[in-house]
Amino acid sequence: MKKSNLWSLRLGFSGKESDKIEKLGLEKFLKHSYDSKFDTQLPAFLNDDPKTLIELKELKEAIKTADSEEKKKILKKEIYSAVELKKWWIDKMRNDEFPLRENMVCFWHNHFVSTSQKVKVNYWIYQHNMILREHAFGNFKELTKQIVKSNAMVKYLDNVDNKKGKYNENLSRELLELFTIGIGNYSESDIKEGARALAGLNYGDNNAVYRKFAEDNSDKTYFGKTGNWKADDLVDIIFEQKNIPYLITRKILKWFIYDNPSEELVTYYGDYFRKVKFEIQPLLTKIFTEEYKKEDSGTKIKNPLVYILQLIDELEIKDFDNAIVMFFLKQQGMDLYNQINVKGWDGGNSWLTSQIYLQRNNTSDLLCSGRSITRKALNSMANADDKSKVEFEKIDIKIDFDTGGNNKTIITELSNRLLFKVNDSIQKDMENLLKYDFDPKDAHANFAVTRLFNYITKLPEYQIV
Repeated sequence: MKKSNLWSLRLGFSGKESDKIEKLGLEKFLKHSYDSKFDTQLPAFLNDDPKTLIELKELKEAIKTADSEEKKKILKKEIYSAVELKKWWIDKMRNDEFPLRENMVCFWHNHFVSTSQKVKVNYWIYQHNMILREHAFGNFKELTKQIVKSNAMVKYLDNVDNKKGKYNENLSRELLELFTIGIGNYSESDIKEGARALAGLNYGDNNAVYRKFAEDNSDKTYFGKTGNWKADDLVDIIFEQKNIPYLITRKILKWFIYDNPSEELVTYYGDYFRKVKFEIQPLLTKIFTEEYKKEDSGTKIKNPLVYILQLIDELEIKDFDNAIVMFFLKQQGMDLYNQINVKGWDGGNSWLTSQIYLQRNNTSDLLCSGRSITRKALNSMANADDKSKVEFEKIDIKIDFDTGGNNKTIITELSNRLLFKVNDSIQKDMENLLKYDFDPKDAHANFAVTRLFNYITKLPEYQIV
């Protein structure tokens, strides 16, 4: 696989960025990505959703007194906004000129997990997502402070139940275990003292705020330091600890490049991260530019986002419904805003179980045959016992290839774009599909190349970058 194609898949969601990476060079491409602008205007579908605490209270009161039809209507509106929020984000991933920011938002989204299923307030989920977008390339410590004080996180990790004399340790524990320093680098006492410091941090109109009747203003001893600590103080103290950089550098390496990064690399980049005072942008530049120089393809299984968006892009499908992308991701275990637990998606081998692999192959079969994917089709593929007849619409598909070449040059072209390696057996299979007498100018040439592409998408070598 050509480096520009490989890194387009790693830094974006498809091969669309390969020409830019080749033309600009990786460092300039990264600078454009960091400088990319993003829309801060509230999406229209959230206009009527409750945003302030008063509006939320009014909605709850309305539900209490509403009849069953009105309750259904309110629930339907909540579900509508939740679905539109997913489609809105998928649209950004697909259409941003430099999608690295959205890929980084997705990384942080899986690091600072907060699900819509539990939070239930779509505006809070949107706020959480926008914090990640704004700080995607910023400072890790500052981002952590913002997330801890977000309404979504306070709700998701039950800090609303954390009050003086009746402590809930969930947010305190995950702040250490999953968000910053990792298991083995703190004590149970730090969790308990942290919970005391976070007691009373509750919902606010724009972000979480301390409630005087519930907060604990006595001294707490946290990592050996004593004082009347609050949320920001906890984060400051955590970021003074020796092992703070390594959990996050390991996760960044796993998200972008290696399913199993070496501890040597984790430490090397972690030490640099501390040196640059936890600024994300220089860390990413160092990781990407140094790893780019290595021959390291075939180290990571594509997540479902990369799989489906690459498929749509390669087949040049116009007007592909973002709702279908959303359903596909859910089927593959990557439901946006709804990880199964606070640890987030595991990644790695979990993205290539036998069932997921079969679903991917079925999806490729459908699209490569020029048939649309519907929610019913996805459900049918997921359920082997479903014998119901599924209707398909025809869609236009087209594969980009050199019409001035021959069978071998076109096979090489697709291999360089799509496969991290090609062995003799694969080469032979491809030459049997696209034979020596293949005419790239023939009216049915695209059909033959699409058949070759379909074969490629089912190879284990295609699932890996």
